[in-house]
Amino acid sequence: MEIKIQAIRFEATEKLQDFIQKKVGKLGKFSDEIRKVEVSLKVVKPETAMNKEVTIRADEFYVEKVCDTFEEAIDNCMDALLRQVQKSKEKHQNR
Repeated sequence: MEIKIQAIRFEATEKLQDFIQKKVGKLGKFSDEIRKVEVSLKVVKPETAMNKEVTIRADEFYVEKVCDTFEEAIDNCMDALLRQVQKSKEKHQNR
């Protein structure tokens, strides 16, 4: 699985990139169909709370969350993404 990380208007730390690789890498356990994942990180409004925006696009799945920290936003995105993958699997099984 190819994971592309894009930090918009700031430089993502090595620690944050490793965290993203570890979390997003777990998608492979839930779906063999996902080949490419794009993660976008953006600081929405500096100096305010809830200003870290994370967008994850994995093939036909798309999630966007805004939280206090990038790690929290990534965790929330992964939860939502896994729910989407599970629903998609259930739909395909019922056909």
